[in-house]
Amino acid sequence: MHGDGRKIAPGAVVAPNERLDWPRTIGIGAQHVIAMFGATLLVPLLTGFPVNTTLLFSGIGTIVFLLITRNRLPSYLGSSFAFIAPLTATQAQGIGVQLGVVLCAGIALMLVGFVVKFAGKRVLDAVMPPAVTGAIVALIGLNLAPAATENFATQPLVAFVTMVSIVFATVAGRGMVSRLGVLIGVLIGWVFAAATGNLSPEATETVGNAAWIGLPAFHAPEFHFNAMLIGLPVIVVLIAENVGHVKAVAAMTGRNLDDIAGDALIADGLATTIAGSAGGSGTTTYAENIGVMAATRVYSTAAYWVAAFTAIALAFIPKFGALILTIPTGVLGGATMVLYGLIGLLGVRIWMDEKVDFNNPVNLTAAATALIAGIGNLTLDIGSLTLEGIAWGSVGIIIGYPILNWLYNRIGENRS
Repeated sequence: MHGDGRKIAPGAVVAPNERLDWPRTIGIGAQHVIAMFGATLLVPLLTGFPVNTTLLFSGIGTIVFLLITRNRLPSYLGSSFAFIAPLTATQAQGIGVQLGVVLCAGIALMLVGFVVKFAGKRVLDAVMPPAVTGAIVALIGLNLAPAATENFATQPLVAFVTMVSIVFATVAGRGMVSRLGVLIGVLIGWVFAAATGNLSPEATETVGNAAWIGLPAFHAPEFHFNAMLIGLPVIVVLIAENVGHVKAVAAMTGRNLDDIAGDALIADGLATTIAGSAGGSGTTTYAENIGVMAATRVYSTAAYWVAAFTAIALAFIPKFGALILTIPTGVLGGATMVLYGLIGLLGVRIWMDEKVDFNNPVNLTAAATALIAGIGNLTLDIGSLTLEGIAWGSVGIIIGYPILNWLYNRIGENRS
């Protein structure tokens, strides 16, 4: 229990191994569910996967993640946007082939995790020094900016009410009002949208027709070599997102978590493998929930257990899934305007906390180039595979940074 379980002292945080009292922990867990819903459900909608099944395996994956990381790393595992391109490319071949892509990517990610786990911290230090990790965390958040502004523009008044409600509750609120700012803002925006006629009639009709209780749809994977090759490059993004998540949580909590970076990769790989074996989309650590933690200063893994079991329970309620789909785009736009910005600034915080020297041209040029690739969403095709800004920015700085650093030091030696 953190303190009396009700109050957090100014400047303090609720650590991963602590919690508030259960009513407050359940409230924060519900906020994490709301934060992940939009993105987690969007991936199956775009790729033809069953929504409730994806929700089920996101909850199961979160439990797997918390167990393997021994409750030291708070995270929700939701649908990864990195899988949209390969799953869309293989959609015509059927969901079985798509699941084969997900499963093989999960196995590959687990193998990378074992390498990091047994090779130790020096692998992370060599591949992802603070200049690199800060850039990756920043570009992951800022890359999402166009999605937030696009959603905002579809229903600007609804989005504005949602955004202002979140900001006001988080900044001006006290106690649990501040901690649950995102959830409060989403609920206010949702109610405002309903009152002003901004809910889709088709969506509300679907809620009425949906059953209260029902099993998610399960499918078996099929393995086609060409399809699996298309999916393997997504592990680059998953590695970047996972390591970035470890670094971001470490920066926010003031704890060194490098020793469980390998476990985080193994856990996400296993969660993705389990999802791919039965009908769910690939998972990843969720940027949206990093934003919630940054806003609430509550990093308790207990809240994520609540979120995981809530997601699993909701997966068996088709009517609830239909209800969630009535959340207007404007509400999501208003919420993500705040959350995505918080993610981007966490990368800047890593630079500040680690005292990254941007007078060094290697740090400056590598980070600058990666950020522009991410923010501008540089999109290039490699054969039939399309990779976007997060992938190019992450791969570019991971590969380019050591080369630039070697050149800089070599030239310095020659000059001396």
